[in-house]
Amino acid sequence: MRRLAQAPNLAIATLWVHALREDGVEATVQREFLGAVMGQLPPDQCLPEIWIDDESQFDRAKELLHAVQHRPQHDWQCVCGERIEGGFEQCWQCGEMMPAA
Repeated sequence: MRRLAQAPNLAIATLWVHALREDGVEATVQREFLGAVMGQLPPDQCLPEIWIDDESQFDRAKELLHAVQHRPQHDWQCVCGERIEGGFEQCWQCGEMMPAA
């Protein structure tokens, strides 16, 4: 096993692990329950970590994680006239889905 990254919180760590697993990289979240003792231990020692089970997949996992962390954001104009920014795929004003590219 080899540590790939430290996540800012458990929710993001879990999302990252699921993204890695979808691409065939076996990964686990470690330190997932240490958030409860933050303050008694240094905060940087309590953050969840992503670990790769097979060290031979480390470079691939690093590339995949970078891609997940840097997904492009799409701005688009809804049919109702509202400008949608960021990673939203549905208009908050009328509920219309983002048109296919």
